[in-house]
Order: sequence, then C-alpha cells, then structure tokens
Amino acid sequence: SRSRDNTALVEVRLLGPLEVSREGRVLDFRAKERTLLAVLLLHANETVSSERLIDELWGERPPASAPKVLATYVWQLRKTLGDAIVTRAPGYAALVPPDGLDTARFEELVGRAQREQPAQAATTLREALDLWRGPALADVTFESSARGDVARLDDQRLTALAQRVDHDLALGRHDEVVAELHALVREHPFRERFRAQLMLALYRCGRQAEALETF
Repeated sequence: SRSRDNTALVEVRLLGPLEVSREGRVLDFRAKERTLLAVLLLHANETVSSERLIDELWGERPPASAPKVLATYVWQLRKTLGDAIVTRAPGYAALVPPDGLDTARFEELVGRAQREQPAQAATTLREALDLWRGPALADVTFESSARGDVARLDDQRLTALAQRVDHDLALGRHDEVVAELHALVREHPFRERFRAQLMLALYRCGRQAEALETF
C-alpha cells in the first residue's frame, strides 16, 4: 500500500460539510476531532497556536486538562492522517497541497475570472460556485473566532455569485437570472447588490412596474 504519511493523498472539502478523504476513501472523525481538524484546515499550511485551538474547542472556560486533551486529539488525527498533521511551535499545522483543498481551488478560479472577458468569466465563476455543497463547514461547531473565518468563506461565495450575475447581465441573460435573483433577494434581503441586479434584470425584461416595486 502507499505510504500513509504522503500528504498529497489527502483531499479536503470545506465548502459544505467537512469532508476529508485519502485515496478516495472518506474518513471519519469524532466531534471534537472534527472541530480541531476544521480549524487547522481553515488555516491550512499555517501554524495555529495551541491557545487558539483550546479556545475553539472549549470556549472561555476550558478544563484544566485542555492542553493534555488537545495533544490526545492531535495524536488521534495523526493516526488517521499521518504527517499531514505536524507540530509547529507554538501549536500545530495541517499540511495540504493546494490541489487537494477546495477553498484554494475556489480562490484560484475566482481570481482567474477577474482577468477574463464576461462570457469566459461567467463560466469560470460557475465552476468555482459548483465547488460549494452548502454553507461552509455546516456540520462543525465552533466556540470562538473560527465562526468569523467560516462567515468570510460564505461571504466570498455570495460575492462570486454576484460577480457571475453581473457577467450574465452584461451578456444579455436577464431573462435567465430573474428567478434566481428573486430567490437571492428573499434569502439575503440586506444585500443591496442582489436587489439592484434584480431591478436591472426586471427592467431589461420589460417588467418596469416590478422593477419599481423592487426599488
């Protein structure tokens, strides 16, 4: 069999429920281990301090045994992931190649779209958005600042979605996006960009009264 500590074999999906696979097999983790792993993967290839990890696992009142229990959780992750989990003062890091991380792939595609013409950019952004399987890390519970990291990921999805709609509107696809924009406005009533896009799409469809009502 291939070596367990070959990090290139690990594939990570954060854009939806947490999913980690090795050689095509989805791996199972207990609840606290999933939280620990999720925090490390949100900062893949960077060192996350033990102090922050304890804060994410137990909040403001960690048990006295927290450092020892954290070390046990790390040991359990290493049993499954091998050298993908490393000790780096003052904490730990998860090593994942960029092509094995859906967040890196998403960011790469969004960046590429910014350099492309509208038709190709819309296609590239669709590819990026297709990586999403639901809200980021929807099945993981965090106690602290990782919630902000997850919220930023979800915000990046909505920004990419708005950019894709802009390209579709520029390409005259207003009929195709009206229903989608109605749903987005209902789901995100305080995001003015979606509402403005809906007004424009309705106006271009000859539905001026509805556009005015949306305004």
